[in-house]
Amino acid sequence: MLDDDEMLEEPSETLRSISTNLNLEAQWVAGFVDGEGCFYVGINAQPEMKAGYQVLPEFTVVQHKRDVQLLYALKHFFGCGVVRQNHGDRMAYRVRGIENLRERIIPFFEKHPLKTKKHIDFLKFRKILLLIEREEHLTLAGIEKIRQIASEMNTGRER
Repeated sequence: MLDDDEMLEEPSETLRSISTNLNLEAQWVAGFVDGEGCFYVGINAQPEMKAGYQVLPEFTVVQHKRDVQLLYALKHFFGCGVVRQNHGDRMAYRVRGIENLRERIIPFFEKHPLKTKKHIDFLKFRKILLLIEREEHLTLAGIEKIRQIASEMNTGRER
């Protein structure tokens, strides 16, 4: 079964050429994500799963549809993820695949640290991915640990 990162969704030829010609620089990407990105971890009840829950980490950047070329440029820059409609006139670049998060997104933000308090969310996100890598998400104790860390993310704290 394909996850969201593997599903093919081709943008138009014009959008592809604009997106690949943007040649994003690493520091610009870090700054843009500082303002517009989100590291999120969902925990959903799933009776079929070993611990009864599914942990869904996600890196997302949302923009108005008029700036969708930036989202395709981010997809090209990171070499993974999908661009989809979010809500209404908003589009989202999303990376959900554990391997892509671990091998592309995490190393990028380790090398190019965020400057705002969003860096704290990134560190918690990375910690959750490490717990998943150690398969702690397959136990109830691990789920509770992940739930506690995730509850402290994206809290709207003063920036």
